[in-house]
Amino acid sequence: MTAIIEVRNLAKTYVRQKKKAGLSGSLKGLFAREKIETKAVDNVSFSIKTGDIVGFLGPNGAGKTTTLKILAGILFPTAGGVSVDGYVPWERKNDFKREIGMVMGQKQQLLWDLPAADSFELLKEIYEIPERRYKKHLDRLIEALEVGDILNIQIRQLSLGQRMKMEIIAAILHEPKILFLDEPTLGLDVVSQKSIRDFFRQYNKEEKTTMLLTSHYMGDVKELCERVMIINNGKLVYDDSLDQLLKQHVHEKTIKVLFSQEVKKSLAEYGQTIKQNALSAEIAVPFEQVVLISSRILNELPVADITMSEPEAEEVIRELYRQQEYQPVK
Repeated sequence: MTAIIEVRNLAKTYVRQKKKAGLSGSLKGLFAREKIETKAVDNVSFSIKTGDIVGFLGPNGAGKTTTLKILAGILFPTAGGVSVDGYVPWERKNDFKREIGMVMGQKQQLLWDLPAADSFELLKEIYEIPERRYKKHLDRLIEALEVGDILNIQIRQLSLGQRMKMEIIAAILHEPKILFLDEPTLGLDVVSQKSIRDFFRQYNKEEKTTMLLTSHYMGDVKELCERVMIINNGKLVYDDSLDQLLKQHVHEKTIKVLFSQEVKKSLAEYGQTIKQNALSAEIAVPFEQVVLISSRILNELPVADITMSEPEAEEVIRELYRQQEYQPVK
């Protein structure tokens, strides 16, 4: 498939004025202002194919939301080139606006004092959606998200999960080709999170809508994204599959053992002991030795149960964030 989003050498620098404390600092600032430059996005390049769901990860302040806002035409870049479905986003052409939708978990677009049904009617007029197309698509979304019984309730009276479902409908009511999802499950309970993930997965399968997702919930990423990009300190430091990330950075498994009787001797000969008591233990073992070590444990110790696990994706990515020497993607 062809690329629907192209980003080349994108940069965004914020310039702020530094002010010293006190009256004297304010007076000095009138004549000699010191400026501080912060690179929110630093020479980032990537492309996304039509119909892909791509996770865009990074710690707070890494540059994720800034990048999304540039792609959506909300911010101007300092340098670099961007093409979104053939449009330059910050030119804000009406045809471009019809091709994108945006869901932001930290900001709502629906009117607080109106029921969602009224806001949907307003959006219909803004996007000039034909009546039959609007009715057909809205009915489908209402059924998929199971919100038919709350359409005429004020947004302020809905739960967070219900409000987010309405925000999603508002974002895709005009059937955009591209959907920017900025923390769409933020603050939701696990049931609501799963419901929304299931909806996005099914909607992408049926409509081939391209989605770029930022989230601090690895459940969102693991269930929706085959590919992830990681940004840290404004630089793109990883761009590949989540599975490949784990293969590159996970070099050991944890063997968890329950004993049928007390074992008091040290287990250091089997690997790095994470924790141990008389009736259980956890041991970190290199991948290539897992079969050998687990066989030894079964033969040499009174084992009641044994399991093996790898570090969670969250742990791997947290460690990657901490590695300041990690090289940016070329």
